[in-house]
Amino acid sequence: MKTKILIVAILLALIIILLVQNTQEVVFRVYFWKISMSQVILVPLAVLVGFLFGYFVAKLGKERKS
Repeated sequence: MKTKILIVAILLALIIILLVQNTQEVVFRVYFWKISMSQVILVPLAVLVGFLFGYFVAKLGKERKS
């Protein structure tokens, strides 16, 4: 259990360092949409979407095994 906590702490520290160093504005394009936002907003949003996607895929995999 302690290794999981350590891994999560290291990942959070890396994400915080990434956010502090990337504050410039970027353009996010999806087909015909064009959104300008700070990377401080975009990076956590992408991490959150990735986490939720992985969580739901893992949850669906567990339900299919049962």
